[in-house]
Amino acid sequence: MEGKHSVPSMTKPTNIIQNHDFSEGLSFWHPNGCDGYVASTEPGPQGGVTMTLGAKYAVITNRKEWWQGLEQDITGKVSVASTYAVSANVGVAALSEGSADVLATLKLEYHGSDASYLFLGRTSCTKGSWENLKGTFSLSTMPDRVTFYLEGPAPGVDLLIQSVEITCSSSSDIEDHAKTTGTLSTEDDNIIINPQFDDGQNNWSGRGCKIAIHDSLGNGKVLPKVGKFFAAATERTQSWNGIQQDITGRVQRKLAYELSALVRIFGGNVTSSDVRATLWVQNPDSREQYIGIANVQATNQDWVQLQGKFLINNSPSKVVVYLEGPPAGIDILVNTIVIKHAPKTAPSTPPDFEDAPFGINIIENSNLANGTNGWFPLGNCTLSVGTGSPRVLPPMARDSLGPHESLSGRYVLVTNRTQTWMGPAQMITEKLKLFLTYQVSAWVRIGSTGSVGPQNVNVALSVDDQWVNGGQVEVADDRWHEIGGSFRIEKQPSKVMVYIQGPASGVDLMISGLQIFPVDRQARFRYLRRQTDKVRKRDVILKFSGLEDISGLGTLVKVRQIQNDFPIGTCINRTNIDNEDFVDFFVKHFNWAVFGNELKWYWTEPQQGNINYKDADEMLDLCLKNKIETRGHCIFWEVEGTVQQWIKSLNKDDLMKAVQNRLSSLLNRYKGKFRHYDVNNEMLHGSFYQDRLGRDIRANMFKAAHQLDPSATLFVNDYHIEDGNDTRSTPEKYIQQILDLQHQGAPVGGIGIQGHIDSPVGPIVCSALDKLGTLGLPIWFTELDVSSRNEYVRADDLEVMMREAMAHPSVDGIMLWGFWELFMSRENSHLVNAEGDVNEAGKRLLCLKQEWLSHSHGCIDDQGIFSFRGFSGTYNVEVVTLSKIVSKTFVVDKGDSPLEVEVSFN
Repeated sequence: MEGKHSVPSMTKPTNIIQNHDFSEGLSFWHPNGCDGYVASTEPGPQGGVTMTLGAKYAVITNRKEWWQGLEQDITGKVSVASTYAVSANVGVAALSEGSADVLATLKLEYHGSDASYLFLGRTSCTKGSWENLKGTFSLSTMPDRVTFYLEGPAPGVDLLIQSVEITCSSSSDIEDHAKTTGTLSTEDDNIIINPQFDDGQNNWSGRGCKIAIHDSLGNGKVLPKVGKFFAAATERTQSWNGIQQDITGRVQRKLAYELSALVRIFGGNVTSSDVRATLWVQNPDSREQYIGIANVQATNQDWVQLQGKFLINNSPSKVVVYLEGPPAGIDILVNTIVIKHAPKTAPSTPPDFEDAPFGINIIENSNLANGTNGWFPLGNCTLSVGTGSPRVLPPMARDSLGPHESLSGRYVLVTNRTQTWMGPAQMITEKLKLFLTYQVSAWVRIGSTGSVGPQNVNVALSVDDQWVNGGQVEVADDRWHEIGGSFRIEKQPSKVMVYIQGPASGVDLMISGLQIFPVDRQARFRYLRRQTDKVRKRDVILKFSGLEDISGLGTLVKVRQIQNDFPIGTCINRTNIDNEDFVDFFVKHFNWAVFGNELKWYWTEPQQGNINYKDADEMLDLCLKNKIETRGHCIFWEVEGTVQQWIKSLNKDDLMKAVQNRLSSLLNRYKGKFRHYDVNNEMLHGSFYQDRLGRDIRANMFKAAHQLDPSATLFVNDYHIEDGNDTRSTPEKYIQQILDLQHQGAPVGGIGIQGHIDSPVGPIVCSALDKLGTLGLPIWFTELDVSSRNEYVRADDLEVMMREAMAHPSVDGIMLWGFWELFMSRENSHLVNAEGDVNEAGKRLLCLKQEWLSHSHGCIDDQGIFSFRGFSGTYNVEVVTLSKIVSKTFVVDKGDSPLEVEVSFN
């Protein structure tokens, strides 16, 4: 007879939530940025939800943001390594239709670090019913403060809460349950053995140094924050020395893992230093890989949390995790370390912009009709009002706002400036809405500079005392100059100040018509759709032959575009191509590629004479196999911090020889295989080779590259060209650099705009493209990425950039700087989550690609002709007659005039 398992009886666990059923009103609870009250019910529907007689429930109302809800501080009621179950009965009211999500979240606050948020669970609620929200959590480290809260419905929707329970299951309970059911979840198991050093040094070793286990250090000043012990990596002589554990066989490929550790530093004269968690991976072919997992600024005063994620694409033969970073002589202390399968990130909630005041200036008394009311001097400078400034809106603002009343002609004059940061300021905290993109616009001018030369003027924001760039311009004369920029706030601030700063002390500053207004992106998109139709499409005339009665009654034509030939590509890395899921997405959705690091000089020749083209060869083979075109990035990189130490140590003659060898080695090996080369990357931001080899070296690099591979188009490539945030790389300076190179005979064939941009505004981007377009060279976005914590906002940012590029006649291609989580250069910029789920930004990319495919259908006229308007690329045409269906492919080339295509079925 089959046996049955019996579950041992357990005492009902204690609920750590106080006043869990609101019998004491809102005691122990706190509405977060909104209002709340407790209601007692009568029988029947209450606020749209059917209630039991006498039941009490909390009503959270006047919610203006999705994150506003009800919270309770549970610090001191939770412990590390215990598992907690969450259960809440929730509902919604004031919901017009459909459903709304309610989320349970933990806010974890650590001293000296930004708060982090742990998603616990969600449920979907409809008007008129209660739903049970469930979730679990376990803490690997103990925060200084833990807050539980419920949030989630859209602004304006009331959140209803009937009861909340958070109960703890002890580890023995979990083990008993596993024994009786025969199951134990491995997803939540720590793959680190001896994580709190209770078993001494077992499973741990020093990486180039010694380790020791302590219960205290520094005469009792250093004590463990969790458990009884901590480890020290000591006698370190290199920054990479630290404590390590071999985790081979305990991690799976293509799974995302999360690392969390408590660390600090000890000894020496250093009070703070970077501590990093790194993964060393050795593949079966002996190839080594180092994966950076996380870094944190650790101190000698307190424990800080080190947290990050990683993913291994291949099947390694050995995997070691270790901590490193501080200078030699500084001990790394670690109290606990946990590596678990990372939980999937909760999807973002789209921000509600329905009532956003698009185009409305949030600056008070911008026209100075009331003198300087609303303004105050930052520092001991003096503000007054002058007249004679421009009455027209600056061009970039005019493109966003359309027809608009003229400016007043008045300006703020700032005198007696003794510091660069002194200028006019306003507090705008209450006027900002989270996740809206704000455009910044003003006219600025400076007084006499004497001998100090050109001056930077900056519209800056102080967001909880952190500097945010709202736009910059360099002023070198006494004319009025347009300043334009943008910003976005994604965390609720307590204080936001806008101020204008920049010129040297003693230089007067003038500001006219400062405008800060939220941008209506959808209105811009409508314009760009029309512009794209004009720029990217052409009239196509299909002339059919070879079919009987082709123009007869009932003959239909269906035209479907298979592929748009406009280049949309992405950055890839060698490790990516070991992941078949990555490769599948890559070859399906992109027609161009660029290598992240594998073609750079520091990768192909890290030590002199140690040449490595293996990675680039394998990546190029994949692209050629799938008919994907490639860009060569990059031959040289002008920024000194990216140059190998062995190159820096060369004298002038040897450096020149090394440059020549690099050119001949790379371009001869790959002759005819890379369509583009970025010849000398970021020449507006660095001058390593020019400083050592003279002004002509840059042009000579172009000349030599062209001679070695005449088929490749040679590009300049730089960043912050398009956003107004960097006076070193304005469109005007980029144009002058290109003209100077051409004057020296450099065959510059293309303009690369990297496109690492925050909160993009279409007219600002378009203004840069218009200026660069006057050179008549093709423009490419070569490294495009956008970043936002909210996937919908990230999607909007991406759409801004993609549409501006597609609608501009000078732009010939777009390259994304990656798309897969954990393989991006910036946080919150990925389009596909680590384990292959396409997020909202990725879905937006795919939607745009579908939009940019042309389809048409209709009847052939009596001349055997069918006409349509479409994008360039490859098409399939299907002809349906009364007796048969035939099809054929054809190509529409890029062009302006109507294209006649002969479609013969002979």
